[in-house]
Amino acid sequence: MLDLRERLDKLPDKPGVYIMKNELDEIIYVGKAKSLRKRVRQYFGSYGKSSKKVASMVSKIHDFEYIIVENEVESLVLESNLIKDNLPKYNILLRDDKQYPYIKVKVNERFPRVMKTRRVEKDGAKYFGPYPDVFAVNGSIETFERIYPLRTCNLNLENVEEKPFRPCLNYYIGKCLGPCTGEVKDEDYNVMVDEVLSFLSSSNSNVVDKLHEKMMDYSRNLDYENAADIRDRIKNLEYLKERQLISDPEANDDKDIIALAKGIDEVLIQIFFFRNGKIIGREHYMIRDYYNDSYEEIFSSFVKQFYIGASYIPKEIIIEEKPMDIKVLEDWLTEKRGNKVSIVVPIKGNKKELVRMVKRNALDMIEKYGDKFKKRAETNKKALEDIKDLLGLDEIPRRIEAYDISNISGVESVGSMVVFEDGDAKKSDYRKFRIKSVVGPDDYSSLKEVIERRFKRGVEEKKSSKSSSFSNFPDLIMMDGGKGQVNAAKEILDKLGLNLEICGLVKDDFHKTRGIIYNNEEFKIDINSRAYKMIYKIQEEAHRFAINYHRNLRSKTMFKSELDNIKLIGPKRKENLLKHFKSIDKIKNASVEELMEVESMNEASANSIYQHFRGGKNGR
Repeated sequence: MLDLRERLDKLPDKPGVYIMKNELDEIIYVGKAKSLRKRVRQYFGSYGKSSKKVASMVSKIHDFEYIIVENEVESLVLESNLIKDNLPKYNILLRDDKQYPYIKVKVNERFPRVMKTRRVEKDGAKYFGPYPDVFAVNGSIETFERIYPLRTCNLNLENVEEKPFRPCLNYYIGKCLGPCTGEVKDEDYNVMVDEVLSFLSSSNSNVVDKLHEKMMDYSRNLDYENAADIRDRIKNLEYLKERQLISDPEANDDKDIIALAKGIDEVLIQIFFFRNGKIIGREHYMIRDYYNDSYEEIFSSFVKQFYIGASYIPKEIIIEEKPMDIKVLEDWLTEKRGNKVSIVVPIKGNKKELVRMVKRNALDMIEKYGDKFKKRAETNKKALEDIKDLLGLDEIPRRIEAYDISNISGVESVGSMVVFEDGDAKKSDYRKFRIKSVVGPDDYSSLKEVIERRFKRGVEEKKSSKSSSFSNFPDLIMMDGGKGQVNAAKEILDKLGLNLEICGLVKDDFHKTRGIIYNNEEFKIDINSRAYKMIYKIQEEAHRFAINYHRNLRSKTMFKSELDNIKLIGPKRKENLLKHFKSIDKIKNASVEELMEVESMNEASANSIYQHFRGGKNGR
């Protein structure tokens, strides 16, 4: 302590970030200060005894470092990044870190596409979100694809009239207008794009009304087929609207609303996301062992950690109580967003009512599920401690990434990455990999490709200071195989210069996990232990995720290739059949006479299809 006191006298009277370490050289606390000299010295005076948390931390300080910066905003950014990277014990830690998806409309290209993305870039495209529910995003995009025959390919169509492309299957089954043929006018295509944009932005509340008028026009002209098509569009759009649960009648601006509820020894923070004046989702975050920190401290820590990696920041953040350093936080958020961000603590009016609504939800959740969260967290923590002790790890593996490969005889090989944090699945960080460089059933090579793609991307993001799930490296990598898979993965990690903990699961003759390979040593594991149950849960989730992805790809492949195996049916006849019947099911149920009505088909080819789908029976 004497050495520390000597160093305290030499601290500069400048803004910066200070880093407290214990005797194991572990970072236990990170803080920021207007004056490093004044702030750090406080810990070794009366302030060091001001609370159990501070007293406990000070008793463990063995060393400290500091970094001088230019201003408070710089110190806030640095503090947040250091907390996120090191997860110090005595900082308030946010237990989730999602990179929410957006709906992207590529208006920066000719014949725009609609897609999901997790990154907002300055590329001229239009972005809508973020949406906390990834399934809602996927469902919305699927709805648009059902309503509008927009393209999904990534072809460059700038000069498509000069160099047209051969249309894909979607064109022949009516799912794409086919701008790749060079025969679609921009204005016709852009009518659909404008409808999508209008609906997503809520700038035009008459979209459904206009479609209804169009439907009635078709009906009056006895064009019932087109009328039915418009009717289906309206149904799908209204379903999509239903997902936007509550409106804020005061404005159509984007805002986040934050409130908290305190339990016995945990805090639950609830955040509601308003986009275009409507609630599009909510999230909750449990903070444990907060040592009686004030609301101001908790809200300040939450705002910093939640928005440090956010690719989108709303113009207004409405919060239950004023956080510490509110002006610094506003300046930092404004800098990240690129224009003014306000943190508002409402006293009355509609905004106050919205905060009360969020608060009620937080109180309800902690009352109903607080004990459940606590019990599960304690069970998970003990299981992770058991894994740490079993393998002799230096730290509890808070973030575990598990990998699995799925294929049938090397066909449609895929890899999966599932993520567990603090023992719970973090589905927002799950990733799927379609194997590109491996032909045939070669799990080791497939695994190498997956590991290299995942961690090479992570290294690049860390170098560029981009924040996403790839830049978060795991405390433990878990392979669904033994020594061979572990060594294959380690070879790639060594190549990338990464020193990460990695283990593999050893199976018995019945393909059940009997032990764990770590550092070339097999550790036996009791199937009734907490550690085994945690490992089994992670292993099964990785397997399920890979299998589901593989099945989806196989079903698509089967759909595309079902006609390819029929005698006398070549590419041209296949195209004509799909164009005429619109679906495989209709082709299966068609008679020989109906099949012969299709261009380029004759009796022999029609009989070939008929016999193929009816087990050899002749149609005539």
